[in-house]
Amino acid sequence: MKLLHIDSSVLGDNSVSRQLTAQTVAQWKARNPGAEVSYLDVAAQAPSHLNADSLGFRLPAGSALTEVQQRENAVSEALVTQFLAADVIVVGAPLYNFSIPSQLKAWIDRICQVGRTFKYTDKGPQGLAGGKTVIVVSTRGGKYSISEAGNAMEHQESYLKTVFGFLGITDVRIVRAEGLNMGPEVKAEALGSAEKDLAAALA
Repeated sequence: MKLLHIDSSVLGDNSVSRQLTAQTVAQWKARNPGAEVSYLDVAAQAPSHLNADSLGFRLPAGSALTEVQQRENAVSEALVTQFLAADVIVVGAPLYNFSIPSQLKAWIDRICQVGRTFKYTDKGPQGLAGGKTVIVVSTRGGKYSISEAGNAMEHQESYLKTVFGFLGITDVRIVRAEGLNMGPEVKAEALGSAEKDLAAALA
């Protein structure tokens, strides 16, 4: 079994999502001693955002590529190969301005490749990366899950469920700690709730 551990918080040692992804991976390994873990810190080593050069992987086979496009293609190839090789993906995804960190979005843009992770058919798009388990470690300064208005504002968990579902992954589990910036008592409750989510995710 191969597990891909991804962090995206820019807060380093002060990051709750990083603490929780580390805890998630450690507990997964304890239950699966033979698991092979690879680590990707997209905050520290973010792929560039899509541009005319990094879109090279979408050009027709045999297209002449510049040196820059070839280098960008190599980055995309390494990331999509790593993703496809994983059986389990643990993603640390803090909520930044109602969505995910732009560095994590840049990674997603590199792995969403026609013919590799999805394809178009006469019945619509079809995911090609099914059979994986994704555990999203979701952290939030405020509370969004407890009201209709809050749910409408967040484009973090909802986006990740959508994009992984588009790639054919139906087993997406959420470990959530929200209200982290609402005072010590609320933060303690949030971490306790995340512990329960983690136990359920690993059951």
